[in-house]
Amino acid sequence: MRFVAMTFNVLLGAEGRFDAVLSVVARARPDLLVLQECLGWDAAGDGRMARVAAALGLPEGERHAVLGPARPRGSGRRFHVALFSRVPIASWRAHNDPNVIGHCLVEARLASGLVAFGAHFDAHGESPRFVEARYLRSRLDPAAFARAPHLLAGDLNSLSRRDPYPADLAERVRAAGTDKYGHPPRFEVIDELEAQGWVDALYHRGAPAAWVTARRDRGGVAIDYRTDYVFASPPLAARLVEAAVAPAEGASDHDAVVAAFELP
Repeated sequence: MRFVAMTFNVLLGAEGRFDAVLSVVARARPDLLVLQECLGWDAAGDGRMARVAAALGLPEGERHAVLGPARPRGSGRRFHVALFSRVPIASWRAHNDPNVIGHCLVEARLASGLVAFGAHFDAHGESPRFVEARYLRSRLDPAAFARAPHLLAGDLNSLSRRDPYPADLAERVRAAGTDKYGHPPRFEVIDELEAQGWVDALYHRGAPAAWVTARRDRGGVAIDYRTDYVFASPPLAARLVEAAVAPAEGASDHDAVVAAFELP
């Protein structure tokens, strides 16, 4: 059975771009979808959760779609994380303790036994993101992680050493006035996740044709980044068929990442 997972940051609730977001999602038609920055989707009568579920061909309700409430930021905005699953969701929990979580971490156990984490890590710096990565470690049972399928999908706001950043990345980041990755840019968060045993789906079958998910131009300095990831536990990674960046085509300032697995 083919199982497709997708992560996509829709940018500020997808206001004014929601139909375009639906098109991206419907084209990929994932079995598990994680969306970040679902601002305002918790408002009474909003309807965007139901419309995404419909685009995927899913029944309505928490058996197939959940909205993880994010903690409020200083601005009062809440960058909710949504998780949709074709396989019924047996149980789920939202982690949003401001002492350890930047926005929200959704933890869901599917009826198939797969454990899925939908994430949106802190955008302010590597140190708070490292706390989130360590918190994720605390949620993992090492024995279960080693033998059962686990998946982590989300905008982790973090850089990977696997990506071909230019030799002058530190100078470019400083010239752009971008502080979120550190000076020089840091890679500890993705290092920590890989030390936990998570496998980067985009690189597991070799170097991808495309790796950039966030193209930024600040102060006339253009830099390509990847901050969006699908990670798999070793048993799930062994079943990876393919993974790729899916262009958002103007629906967001992030491209999506899609990974396909062949499950029993």
